[in-house]
Amino acid sequence: MDIQELYPRLVVEGADAAITFYEAAFGAELLERFADDGGRVMHAMLALGPYKFAIKDAGHGDPAPSEGGIPVIMALYVTDADAVGKRMEDAGASVMYPIADQEYGERGGRLRDPFGHQWMIAQK
Repeated sequence: MDIQELYPRLVVEGADAAITFYEAAFGAELLERFADDGGRVMHAMLALGPYKFAIKDAGHGDPAPSEGGIPVIMALYVTDADAVGKRMEDAGASVMYPIADQEYGERGGRLRDPFGHQWMIAQK
């Protein structure tokens, strides 16, 4: 098997707002965006440095996460977890577990973005 690429796809209600959030919180770059005739985003690819992830509006058999639902948890390792956590909060994320020194040797915590997805932000 020849793996060429792997990236997560986040299903949200309000993909354009999600794109704006990820640009503000992480400095993400929008690489491509495709919408249906009604304007709902079918696929948008974003980049965080060399890493990519996709976003789409809910629908066509793909529901957005419901309250309490956890369809995916993103793990993002950064050089300054505190700074990234603050940027996320400033952009509208809520803290689930504050960024702190962990017993397993990392500094990190977990935040929920405005669209229900959880992000573990950590540094080694």
